[in-house]
Amino acid sequence: MNNLEKRVAAIEQRNAKVELDKHWETSITRRASIAVLTYGVVVGYLFAIGKDKPFINALVPAGGFILSTLALGFVRRVWEGNRR
Repeated sequence: MNNLEKRVAAIEQRNAKVELDKHWETSITRRASIAVLTYGVVVGYLFAIGKDKPFINALVPAGGFILSTLALGFVRRVWEGNRR
């Protein structure tokens, strides 16, 4: 029975990790972090190549990322509906 208890404990531990990973993937913190990092990298790139208004122009890719994450819920539901 000891082996069975160890296996169940390992499965429960794995399930807890999977749940935490799911929450991270859909978290606002993750989305905001990626958007801020994208914005910072693009601002740096635009400065490096000498483009005008890098702080405003860098909003486009960061905003695009945010919009894409908002649309993915809808796309996933459609995809899941077609898979059934």
